[in-house]
Amino acid sequence: MTDSRPLDMLSNLPVPHDLEAVKVGLDRWKLAIGANGESSKNTSQLADRGEAALKEPGPRNLLEAVFGNSAYLSESIIREPGFFCDLIYETPRKVVNTLIDDLLRQRGSFPSDRDLMRALRIAKRRVSLTIAIADICNIWDLDQITWQLSRFADLSLSMTLAHLLIVSSKQEGLKLRNETQPEKDSGLVIIGMGKLGAFELNYSSDIDLIILYDTEKFSVNFSDKLQNQVIRISQNLIKIISERTADGYVFRTDFRLRPDPSSTPIALSLVAAETYYESLGQNWERAAMIKARPVAGDLECGAEFLENLTPFIWRKSLDFAAIQDIQSIMRQIQGKNPGGSFGVEGYNIKLGGGGIREIEFFAQTLQLIWGGREPKLRSTRTVEALQDLVAFRYCSKETADDLINSYGFFRLVEHRLQMINDQQTHTLPVEPKDFSRLATFLGYGSSEQFKEDVKHYLELTHKHSSQLFANSRSLTVEGKGNFSFTGGDSDPATLKTIGVMGFQDPIRVDAMVRGWHHGRYRALRSNRAREILTELLP
Repeated sequence: MTDSRPLDMLSNLPVPHDLEAVKVGLDRWKLAIGANGESSKNTSQLADRGEAALKEPGPRNLLEAVFGNSAYLSESIIREPGFFCDLIYETPRKVVNTLIDDLLRQRGSFPSDRDLMRALRIAKRRVSLTIAIADICNIWDLDQITWQLSRFADLSLSMTLAHLLIVSSKQEGLKLRNETQPEKDSGLVIIGMGKLGAFELNYSSDIDLIILYDTEKFSVNFSDKLQNQVIRISQNLIKIISERTADGYVFRTDFRLRPDPSSTPIALSLVAAETYYESLGQNWERAAMIKARPVAGDLECGAEFLENLTPFIWRKSLDFAAIQDIQSIMRQIQGKNPGGSFGVEGYNIKLGGGGIREIEFFAQTLQLIWGGREPKLRSTRTVEALQDLVAFRYCSKETADDLINSYGFFRLVEHRLQMINDQQTHTLPVEPKDFSRLATFLGYGSSEQFKEDVKHYLELTHKHSSQLFANSRSLTVEGKGNFSFTGGDSDPATLKTIGVMGFQDPIRVDAMVRGWHHGRYRALRSNRAREILTELLP
């Protein structure tokens, strides 16, 4: 897609939903640009540029579209009117590249954590606004939007880790192998999981991380304090990236995809992680590792770790129990809407049946079954994986095309939903006025048109995914409900079922059964035993 200026692409902007918010936004814009009284030459120049933007149809329409639909983006524009004036006369690609280059010039030179935190947060706000404008103006497609968001997350993690390694070398006796490039050969690596690993981050996404270290390469003065040092660096990294300050935050972080998160520290040695996956790794973790990618730190060390896990992720052959266990991942998602009748308001388009997660696992399930034999089926990206499956005739072109179209639709809805208030949400509004706001922001003339499209794509996805394992046994307890312990998070439907069965503390029961799946009893330490357990439990 051509990377044009926003001014060149303003014919299909969404109309403003809230006209009162437009009026308030324009008044605030005039105050922000200093149009009501100049105090300096710079203020006068900004006032002139800001007034010019109001008089030109393109920029004014863009301002009204943002003010009338997104409180969060409105605040970003009002906070930095000069940056917005620069943005509307430049290409998004050039703006983002300039922001990244400015950060890179400061790598390793921040006097304190606070200085780094402020620089990252200002850059994130500007990058997010640029990407959002490129999205709203239809300048960038989904692939470019998610890639740019993921690229900035990589950079943020890399700069933070480099800073912390330098600080640790000066204050805590960490021995750097390369003082000019502290991450290189450091033995400390951050693995990006999920959407970050696949370059598919959404607009307001958590970043799923695993932090690993090589005990042979990561060197400190006192070897008995090595793990404490890594954990301290990890905790400081979380603070710098996630803490909310007056300037906002960079990314929320999530470490629940690391090996056995309920009983392991936030950072693990490479040996401990490899041992876990080789002996106790579950099929849902194999699916998760498809998207794994070294994103910061010692990238060569991370690549070697993932290469060593190839036999775990990509099995050459699978027995019936293994295939059944893989299918259980999909069945857990499908179980959230077993009847196939979709109510739109309040529906979770990521986790609900027929949504984003179901499309992702459709691709990953077939990848796990066939990818051990064919390396070309190991793409980390959802759309690419579906296209590869078609090329090898493991999926029909009609099915892949339908799922790709559904995926694109739901990701667009997800982004606009998150842009409104910078909330990490995937749930469609329940209140009619909020639902109407989202429909308008997406360019619909009415809520009913939007509802029909949502239902269409949910049903289309569910139709194809339910045919994938049409003869598989349901993961339900007859007459009681869903009963699945596959995946990284507790299944709300399963917790409800446990309560219906008479247990007073469903969360505790769920944690105990998950412990069985993590091989905490000798009888369940083989892959086959745990796979059979998945089928046996209901």
